[in-house]
Amino acid sequence: MRADERSPVPEQVGPHAALRPSAPPSSSVSELAASVEATLVAASESDEVFVTGVEHRSTELLPGDLFAALPGAKAHGARFAGQAIENGAAAILTDETGLGMLTADGPATVPVLVHPTPRSVLGELAAIIYGRPSEQMTVIGVTGTSGKTTTTYLIEAALRAAGREPGLIGTIETRVKGERVPSALTTPEAPQLHALFAAMLEQGTDCVVMEVSSHALSLGRVDGTRFDVAAFTNLSQDHLDFHPTFEDYFAAKARLFESGSSVRAERAVVCVDDKWGRRMAETAGDGVTTVATTTDADWTATALEVLPNGGQSFRIVGPGPWKAIPAHLRLPGGYNVANALLAVATCESAGIDPVAAARSLAEVDVPGRVERVERGQDFLAVVDYAHKPAALSAVIATLRAQVPGRIALVVGAGGDRDHGKRPMMGEVGARDADLLIITDDNPRTEEPATIRAAMLTGANEVPEAERGDVREIGDRAAAIAAAVEWAKAGDVVLVAGKGHETGQEIQGVKYPFDDREVLADAIDRRGNVAGEATGA
Repeated sequence: MRADERSPVPEQVGPHAALRPSAPPSSSVSELAASVEATLVAASESDEVFVTGVEHRSTELLPGDLFAALPGAKAHGARFAGQAIENGAAAILTDETGLGMLTADGPATVPVLVHPTPRSVLGELAAIIYGRPSEQMTVIGVTGTSGKTTTTYLIEAALRAAGREPGLIGTIETRVKGERVPSALTTPEAPQLHALFAAMLEQGTDCVVMEVSSHALSLGRVDGTRFDVAAFTNLSQDHLDFHPTFEDYFAAKARLFESGSSVRAERAVVCVDDKWGRRMAETAGDGVTTVATTTDADWTATALEVLPNGGQSFRIVGPGPWKAIPAHLRLPGGYNVANALLAVATCESAGIDPVAAARSLAEVDVPGRVERVERGQDFLAVVDYAHKPAALSAVIATLRAQVPGRIALVVGAGGDRDHGKRPMMGEVGARDADLLIITDDNPRTEEPATIRAAMLTGANEVPEAERGDVREIGDRAAAIAAAVEWAKAGDVVLVAGKGHETGQEIQGVKYPFDDREVLADAIDRRGNVAGEATGA
């Protein structure tokens, strides 16, 4: 059954809508206006107005909130001010255009803060309104193209092992005091982020580790956040639908590290295994801590050994007394050794004992990252989130080193995203895998066949003598089943691109689809069919 033939996943309220402090501070509108040099257009000159929250979505606004009526690509937020006021907005932040819309039929009924670029001050206002919670916790930001999620999970485990009470914000989930909340964005918008910080602080969280995407840095989602440590993983092709150039992509990440940036972290830890990492280390300047698996750095790894269970052991060599720290990982691959080094060095920069941090690594699994599906089969079945050319090549190389057999790769590319990486994904799959099945990922609003065609173009550019068998099966479940049927003892079936995701988005509707469940079902069906045939 195709995903678009299934019942859609019901629409849900934003994932951070309810994550607010139960007892927020109260901020006067006049003081807020002064703090960001906004003009205050008061509805009444006699009474001071106070706000206890901030929200840019009129449907999620709570009584007492400041409503951020921002200019948008399709509509101006001031169009929704009436609904916001009905829902209890105490004041409105907007620009001159928004003010004109608000006062077109008469004076505004609530105070209006007018700023030339309201989005640029939204993060600072959110921080003030919620009492600057990031300044009362240790905040660690992890950025880069690949490895952010794994690194944050490793850091969170180390912080907990050291007796801290960490919160986690990332692609897969947000955790507050161990409670999991699915994440819609890698980094929440500024109003939700500072409310989340305040809720975490109120519940006893003393440190937060969070993924910081290039979108978040470019769009000001982390503005107003005080970062204690920033960590950089790597940089490769991705998000060039959003960033006009690779230089712009790098510059967005660099906001966490460069002098003069309002969100520059106090301390920087950078993986210098690629040229972009080395450049980021230069950007960070004096005092940067470096990690690497392929070159000299402050923190490196030696004595690497691949374990029979697919994990790996190694020793971490750091500065000063840290010369031979034993470490074990459940996760395979050299890139995960780099992630582990980055996690340990980041923890050390945050004041955590690196020996305790290294010890905690052995207990960490990351959903959808080289995640095995075991159903008693005689081949390896793996689901991974790799949806960029470099990440895809890395995970295939890792699996190739672990098993003696062939590799089948099932992969697609997301719609409404970076078109340039599609042929590159096809080329990597055709060159590195023995069987490449190009299928649908999340086509979103695009025609799926067009996306597959772009990937096929890249696959067919690989010389015939150097490429594996290439097939096109649009139905993702059918593509996974075909790979399972192809596999023999000792082979690998790798389903890549969606990892932990539990839905497939088609024309604005998200249908239930979990690669791990579909892969397990396909293995079970093959086993049943084989058993029945043998019995006959």
